[in-house]
Amino acid sequence: MSEEDVSTARSGRRRPARERLLAAAARRFYADGVAATGIDTITAEAGVAKMSLYNNFSSKADLVRAYLDARHEEWLGLYRARLERARGPRDGVLAVFDAYADHAAFAYEHGFRGCGLLNAAAELPAGDEGRSVVRAHKEEVERLIAGHLEQLLPGRPDAARTTAEHLAFLLEGAMARAGLEGDGDRLRRARSLAADLLDRL
Repeated sequence: MSEEDVSTARSGRRRPARERLLAAAARRFYADGVAATGIDTITAEAGVAKMSLYNNFSSKADLVRAYLDARHEEWLGLYRARLERARGPRDGVLAVFDAYADHAAFAYEHGFRGCGLLNAAAELPAGDEGRSVVRAHKEEVERLIAGHLEQLLPGRPDAARTTAEHLAFLLEGAMARAGLEGDGDRLRRARSLAADLLDRL
Protein backbone atom coordinates (compact mmCIF):
# COMPACT_ATOMS: atom_id res chain seq x y z
CA MET A 1 0.00 0.00 0.00
CA SER A 2 1.45 3.38 -0.98
CA GLU A 3 1.84 6.31 1.41
CA GLU A 4 -1.06 8.01 -0.38
CA ASP A 5 -3.25 4.91 0.02
CA VAL A 6 -2.47 4.78 3.76
CA SER A 7 -3.25 8.49 4.10
CA THR A 8 -6.50 8.04 2.18
CA ALA A 9 -7.52 5.08 4.34
CA ARG A 10 -6.90 7.11 7.51
CA SER A 11 -8.60 10.30 6.44
CA GLY A 12 -11.19 8.89 4.09
CA ARG A 13 -10.20 11.58 1.57
CA ARG A 14 -7.84 11.69 -1.37
CA ARG A 15 -5.55 14.60 -2.02
CA PRO A 16 -6.94 17.18 -4.43
CA ALA A 17 -6.42 16.40 -8.12
CA ARG A 18 -3.97 19.30 -8.56
CA GLU A 19 -1.70 17.93 -5.82
CA ARG A 20 -1.84 14.41 -7.24
CA LEU A 21 -1.08 15.69 -10.74
CA LEU A 22 1.90 17.72 -9.53
CA ALA A 23 3.23 14.78 -7.51
CA ALA A 24 2.88 12.44 -10.50
CA ALA A 25 4.49 15.00 -12.82
CA ALA A 26 7.38 15.46 -10.39
CA ARG A 27 8.06 11.71 -10.30
CA ARG A 28 7.77 11.18 -14.04
CA PHE A 29 9.55 14.36 -15.18
CA TYR A 30 12.50 13.62 -12.89
CA ALA A 31 12.69 9.90 -13.66
CA ASP A 32 11.93 9.93 -17.39
CA GLY A 33 12.39 13.51 -18.57
CA VAL A 34 9.94 16.21 -19.57
CA ALA A 35 9.79 15.43 -23.30
CA ALA A 36 9.43 11.67 -22.78
CA THR A 37 6.53 12.06 -20.34
CA GLY A 38 3.11 12.44 -21.91
CA ILE A 39 -0.08 13.76 -20.40
CA ASP A 40 -1.62 10.26 -20.44
CA THR A 41 1.22 8.91 -18.29
CA ILE A 42 0.77 11.69 -15.74
CA THR A 43 -3.01 11.40 -15.51
CA ALA A 44 -2.80 7.59 -15.19
CA GLU A 45 -0.23 7.82 -12.40
CA ALA A 46 -2.23 10.54 -10.63
CA GLY A 47 -5.43 8.54 -11.00
CA VAL A 48 -7.38 11.38 -12.61
CA ALA A 49 -9.16 11.94 -15.91
CA LYS A 50 -7.39 13.95 -18.60
CA MET A 51 -10.07 16.66 -18.27
CA SER A 52 -9.06 17.05 -14.62
CA LEU A 53 -5.55 17.93 -15.74
CA TYR A 54 -6.84 20.64 -18.06
CA ASN A 55 -9.13 21.94 -15.31
CA ASN A 56 -6.01 22.54 -13.21
CA PHE A 57 -3.36 23.39 -15.82
CA SER A 58 -3.88 25.14 -19.13
CA SER A 59 -1.33 22.96 -20.94
CA LYS A 60 1.60 20.60 -20.41
CA ALA A 61 3.87 23.66 -20.47
CA ASP A 62 1.83 25.12 -17.59
CA LEU A 63 2.26 21.84 -15.68
CA VAL A 64 6.02 21.90 -16.33
CA ARG A 65 6.26 25.44 -14.94
CA ALA A 66 4.26 24.40 -11.86
CA TYR A 67 6.64 21.44 -11.39
CA LEU A 68 9.66 23.75 -11.63
CA ASP A 69 8.14 26.21 -9.16
CA ALA A 70 7.33 23.36 -6.76
CA ARG A 71 10.85 21.95 -7.01
CA HIS A 72 12.28 25.39 -6.25
CA GLU A 73 10.02 25.71 -3.19
CA GLU A 74 10.97 22.21 -2.08
CA TRP A 75 14.66 23.14 -2.21
CA LEU A 76 13.99 26.39 -0.32
CA GLY A 77 12.30 24.38 2.41
CA LEU A 78 15.37 22.17 2.74
CA TYR A 79 17.62 25.24 2.84
CA ARG A 80 15.50 26.99 5.50
CA ALA A 81 15.54 23.85 7.65
CA ARG A 82 19.34 23.75 7.42
CA LEU A 83 19.59 27.49 8.06
CA GLU A 84 17.68 27.14 11.34
CA ARG A 85 20.63 25.11 12.66
CA ALA A 86 23.29 27.49 11.30
CA ARG A 87 25.45 29.30 13.80
CA GLY A 88 26.61 32.24 11.76
CA PRO A 89 27.27 33.20 8.14
CA ARG A 90 29.85 30.46 7.49
CA ASP A 91 27.25 27.84 8.40
CA GLY A 92 24.74 29.76 6.27
CA VAL A 93 26.88 29.26 3.18
CA LEU A 94 27.29 25.57 3.98
CA ALA A 95 23.52 25.27 4.51
CA VAL A 96 23.13 25.90 0.77
CA PHE A 97 25.42 22.95 0.01
CA ASP A 98 23.65 20.81 2.60
CA ALA A 99 20.25 21.56 1.08
CA TYR A 100 21.47 20.29 -2.30
CA ALA A 101 22.85 17.15 -0.63
CA ASP A 102 19.51 16.65 1.12
CA HIS A 103 17.72 16.89 -2.23
CA ALA A 104 20.13 14.34 -3.71
CA ALA A 105 19.38 11.94 -0.85
CA PHE A 106 15.66 11.67 -1.68
CA ALA A 107 14.44 8.20 -2.70
CA TYR A 108 14.13 8.74 -6.45
CA GLU A 109 12.58 6.00 -8.57
CA HIS A 110 15.63 5.50 -10.78
CA GLY A 111 18.14 7.01 -8.37
CA PHE A 112 19.62 10.49 -8.25
CA ARG A 113 19.92 12.06 -11.71
CA GLY A 114 21.25 15.50 -10.81
CA CYS A 115 19.43 18.80 -10.53
CA GLY A 116 15.82 18.32 -11.61
CA LEU A 117 15.60 21.98 -12.56
CA LEU A 118 18.64 21.88 -14.85
CA ASN A 119 17.57 18.54 -16.31
CA ALA A 120 14.23 20.07 -17.28
CA ALA A 121 15.82 23.29 -18.57
CA ALA A 122 18.08 21.25 -20.86
CA GLU A 123 14.97 19.88 -22.57
CA LEU A 124 13.17 23.18 -22.97
CA PRO A 125 13.67 25.44 -25.99
CA ALA A 126 15.43 28.79 -25.75
CA GLY A 127 12.98 31.43 -24.61
CA ASP A 128 10.70 28.98 -22.78
CA GLU A 129 9.30 30.41 -19.52
CA GLY A 130 10.42 27.29 -17.71
CA ARG A 131 14.04 28.14 -18.42
CA SER A 132 13.46 31.53 -16.76
CA VAL A 133 12.17 29.75 -13.64
CA VAL A 134 15.35 27.65 -13.51
CA ARG A 135 17.58 30.67 -14.09
CA ALA A 136 15.80 32.56 -11.30
CA HIS A 137 16.37 29.63 -8.94
CA LYS A 138 20.09 29.49 -9.71
CA GLU A 139 20.41 33.26 -9.33
CA GLU A 140 18.61 33.09 -5.98
CA VAL A 141 20.98 30.37 -4.76
CA GLU A 142 23.97 32.57 -5.64
CA ARG A 143 22.31 35.56 -3.92
CA LEU A 144 21.77 33.49 -0.76
CA ILE A 145 25.44 32.51 -0.73
CA ALA A 146 26.44 36.14 -1.36
CA GLY A 147 24.24 37.35 1.49
CA HIS A 148 25.98 35.06 3.97
CA LEU A 149 29.38 36.04 2.60
CA GLU A 150 28.59 39.75 2.98
CA GLN A 151 28.08 39.07 6.68
CA LEU A 152 31.25 37.01 6.83
CA LEU A 153 33.28 39.65 4.95
CA PRO A 154 31.96 43.03 6.18
CA GLY A 155 33.28 45.92 4.15
CA ARG A 156 34.45 43.62 1.33
CA PRO A 157 31.49 43.48 -1.06
CA ASP A 158 33.61 42.66 -4.12
CA ALA A 159 35.25 39.72 -2.37
CA ALA A 160 31.84 38.50 -1.18
CA ARG A 161 30.38 38.68 -4.68
CA THR A 162 33.38 37.00 -6.34
CA THR A 163 33.50 34.23 -3.73
CA ALA A 164 29.75 33.66 -4.06
CA GLU A 165 30.15 33.19 -7.81
CA HIS A 166 33.07 30.82 -7.24
CA LEU A 167 31.07 28.73 -4.75
CA ALA A 168 28.00 28.70 -7.00
CA PHE A 169 30.16 27.31 -9.83
CA LEU A 170 31.61 24.71 -7.44
CA LEU A 171 28.11 23.69 -6.39
CA GLU A 172 26.80 23.43 -9.97
CA GLY A 173 29.80 21.39 -11.07
CA ALA A 174 29.35 19.05 -8.13
CA MET A 175 25.64 18.66 -8.95
CA ALA A 176 26.43 17.76 -12.55
CA ARG A 177 29.01 15.14 -11.54
CA ALA A 178 26.81 13.78 -8.75
CA GLY A 179 23.97 13.39 -11.21
CA LEU A 180 26.15 11.48 -13.65
CA GLU A 181 27.50 9.26 -10.88
CA GLY A 182 24.09 8.73 -9.28
CA ASP A 183 24.87 9.69 -5.70
CA GLY A 184 25.67 12.65 -3.49
CA ASP A 185 29.38 11.98 -2.89
CA ARG A 186 30.48 14.88 -5.10
CA LEU A 187 28.17 17.22 -3.17
CA ARG A 188 29.74 16.19 0.13
CA ARG A 189 33.18 16.75 -1.39
CA ALA A 190 32.12 20.16 -2.70
CA ARG A 191 30.88 21.10 0.78
CA SER A 192 34.27 20.15 2.21
CA LEU A 193 36.06 22.26 -0.43
CA ALA A 194 33.73 25.17 0.30
CA ALA A 195 34.41 24.89 4.04
CA ASP A 196 38.16 24.94 3.39
CA LEU A 197 37.81 28.02 1.20
CA LEU A 198 35.69 29.80 3.83
CA ASP A 199 38.30 29.08 6.50
CA ARG A 200 40.93 30.84 4.37
CA LEU A 201 38.96 34.06 3.83
